Amino acid sequence: FSHFMCSKLVIKVSSFVLTQEGATVVTQGADMEEQLNRPTWSRQIEFTLAGIGCAVGLGNVWRFPYLCYRSGGGAFLVPYLFMLVVLGIPLLYMELTVGQYTRRGPVHALAIVCPLLKGVGMASVAISFIMCTYYNVVITWALYYLFSSFQATLPWQNCNNTWNTPNCTNHATNSSYSSTASQEFFKYKMLEQTSGVEEAGVVRWELFLILLLAWILIYFCIFKGVKSTGKVVYFTALFPYIILIALLINNAQLPGAIDGITFFIVPEWDKLLSVEVWVNAAAQIFNSIGIGFGSLLAMSSYNSFNNNVLKDTLTISIINSLTSILAGFVIFSAFGYMSHLQGIPVSNLAVDGPGLVYVVYPQAFANMPVAQLWAVMFFFMLLCLGLDSEFAMVEVLVTSLMDEFYQNLIKFFKRKELFVLAVCGAACLLGIPCVMQVGIYVFQLMDHYTAIVSIMFLAFFEVIAICWSYGVTRLSDNLEEMTGKRANIFFRVCWLIVAPVILIFSIIQFKPARYEDYVFPPWAQGVGWVIAMASIIWIPLGAVHTLWVLPGSFMQKLKLSITPFALNEMSKMPYYERGGRYGDPAIAVISSSVHLPQKPPIETNF
Repeated sequence: FSHFMCSKLVIKVSSFVLTQEGATVVTQGADMEEQLNRPTWSRQIEFTLAGIGCAVGLGNVWRFPYLCYRSGGGAFLVPYLFMLVVLGIPLLYMELTVGQYTRRGPVHALAIVCPLLKGVGMASVAISFIMCTYYNVVITWALYYLFSSFQATLPWQNCNNTWNTPNCTNHATNSSYSSTASQEFFKYKMLEQTSGVEEAGVVRWELFLILLLAWILIYFCIFKGVKSTGKVVYFTALFPYIILIALLINNAQLPGAIDGITFFIVPEWDKLLSVEVWVNAAAQIFNSIGIGFGSLLAMSSYNSFNNNVLKDTLTISIINSLTSILAGFVIFSAFGYMSHLQGIPVSNLAVDGPGLVYVVYPQAFANMPVAQLWAVMFFFMLLCLGLDSEFAMVEVLVTSLMDEFYQNLIKFFKRKELFVLAVCGAACLLGIPCVMQVGIYVFQLMDHYTAIVSIMFLAFFEVIAICWSYGVTRLSDNLEEMTGKRANIFFRVCWLIVAPVILIFSIIQFKPARYEDYVFPPWAQGVGWVIAMASIIWIPLGAVHTLWVLPGSFMQKLKLSITPFALNEMSKMPYYERGGRYGDPAIAVISSSVHLPQKPPIETNF
């Protein structure tokens, strides 16, 4: 993000340096020098598109339809839309407000808002890093299928291949013994899957090389900071919609499509009594919008101070949910077509987990005219969807580390580009277990304990830090300062009561990980908890560190630790910058739209 068109105005502690490039606004808040140098998006639409790109990802195309199918079709839409209104929109509004007001990435923003829970910011960076290591494996699979699609007959069209078993059929049947050509291609050709997590197998070299290619792609999209990301999102955020709509038009004309769509829209009301459906809906809203991952908070810190936060919140969350529902129509019309081919009801099709997109779709393509064209377009769309979510995750880590250790990192790496390369390289090495033959189990374990378990803990503590400790009143004051309007009663109730209650409930309803019918052994669940703790552990560590560095007796430390700006090195700021004896940092707005003549910088001491 460092290359933005930004005005150069620097405030030093006791002197004031003006250079002639444009204007800037100083607001209340953090470390003034950095804040003034904070770059902003060259156009506001770039933030909105990057936000949509970050929120709309593979989750909309594979996790949403699969949870929807597992929860009984239409029955999932009711809790999903309910959670969107009371959880998704209010919490996204909260995150964007904090990011835009503090003009900081997640680590510093949370240290400003509630020093005691500054670990939540670190945890969101940790979770983004853990996710970017295995999320890229889904992109790897998409590339593998994309390359496999350039063949005269698609390799999953028939059962005459070396990897097929005698049980393979071209048309799936409801028998538990037979498996379809596309299931076998996914399982035995691409993954060469072992029987369980105990059997590690060897590295799949084809997949490893494609993983390397995926990381190279990501590196070239983000190494220049937002200058490159801002331009790439125009394509990656908009292209998937063209393909989804084309696929929908095509699928709707297939025989049986209407049965699938009916299953998707008409709820089975008795399923709503199951708690798991509601917990899944809450988890899907978090994963899909990206609340708690720090990506959107980091991006909003580059907004102009007076940007209308509510407009962005509604745009990002509503477009994200509409995309999920559009993808639902596309996938369920294909389900209807498959059930027509197999002569069994939609609810009996055997699909589960991440394989959904890679098993159901190829099977639907195999029977379409010009199968290769549809396959290439679909997997290219998956690649675009995956890439912009992946940018956001890597960008969070890079931005946070650059904010914190800029001098040391530049001294060691010499250039930001080399640092980004090191981050991509490290994440690529950590992704190797996912491209071994045991990869799918490792993937499922990491996904379950990161995207479902950790994120709920993290979101809960984020709500406590921002809405309870910092306070809804202060948050509304900040909104009024930026946009002239306070948060209405609906948002305040959701922040204070509804969100924490739903999150506590989701945490209590924990279910261990499984892959299809395979239940992970206790030691693997233990490894899962270690993965979850890798991000959660930062919350107590951050709290201990805050109490350690603050001055005074234990009770004074505790009181200071829930005071906003307490860690903000008040001692280094001059008296008037701290807001006199009331300790409220208030600084006048400095604005200059005058183009000064080309002269060397003038330095004036106050």
